[in-house]
Amino acid sequence: MANASFDQMQAARFARLALDCVHKQYPNKIAHSLNSDADVKPPRELTPAFYGCYDWHSSVHGHWLLVRLVRLFPDATFAADARRALAQSLTPANLAQEVKYLETEGRGSFERPYGLAWLLQLSAELREFDDPEAHQWSAALLPLEKAVTARIVAWLPKMDHPIRTGEHNNTAFSMGLMIDYARVSDNAEFGKLVESRARDYYLKDKGCPLNYEPSGEDFLSPCLAEADVVRRLLPAEEFARWLTAFLPRIDLEPTHVADPSDGKLYHLAGLNLSRAWMLEGIGSKLPPGDKRRAGLTALADRLAQAGLDSIKSEHYEGGHWLGSFAVYLVSHRGHR
Repeated sequence: MANASFDQMQAARFARLALDCVHKQYPNKIAHSLNSDADVKPPRELTPAFYGCYDWHSSVHGHWLLVRLVRLFPDATFAADARRALAQSLTPANLAQEVKYLETEGRGSFERPYGLAWLLQLSAELREFDDPEAHQWSAALLPLEKAVTARIVAWLPKMDHPIRTGEHNNTAFSMGLMIDYARVSDNAEFGKLVESRARDYYLKDKGCPLNYEPSGEDFLSPCLAEADVVRRLLPAEEFARWLTAFLPRIDLEPTHVADPSDGKLYHLAGLNLSRAWMLEGIGSKLPPGDKRRAGLTALADRLAQAGLDSIKSEHYEGGHWLGSFAVYLVSHRGHR
């Protein structure tokens, strides 16, 4: 997808979506186990860094969005507000409480894998941002980053089968973010584990039933997410052969959101965006002469436009998270 339209004006629109929610406590969806009355607290006390944007994972990638946009547009009119918001959230005290919350008994599956993967993407973005404040935020985030990688390292060897849904539990999408983080952070041991498990899960797969997609509430494509993580693992020629067996035909149409006020149905707007960036990633790894490249690019452009057109700030059900998906797409974050 050409990103000629991704200018400061468009970036400001997406930044505003995140700024409007990263410190908006309610409405809020908390999903955690209660060990005692002491666990019945408002979100700002339970997870003081990531309590806004309706749920923890959306808050995390809302913060990632702000870091990404400040890094790309340091002199933009929204940059000062974004920096203030990040400085308010990413303090050592707030993040120490996030670690305490994560490691409390009964929360072993908290935000696994989606939210944990986005936390590592936030860490990767900060690590690549050569900026004094970003260095401070990265250092403050490090204890939570270590707690998250430890949680994943304990989990992946025990998970015998991948999760192939089109929502948060999908392992292929999250493993792609984890691999990108490992490469940015030079965490070779962590990256080796994730890549090894991805190979175990996906390299023998053939004939993914793309025609069965989407389910009614998907924001990820199970087939494309798998192909997008495998392209991170294989050389171009080998990936091209694998893709021929896995997805002999890629034929999709943009999805339609019947009711943007329904948060689950609004997932389909995000599906257009994620499908678009996954198709770009898949196409980018095919050999230069592969005839599929042009078709995948054209399809990605159609899906991207449909997804971007569907983002409406007046619908909080989508506005609290779709900006992150839009920025991930238009800034080509997943291309490494």
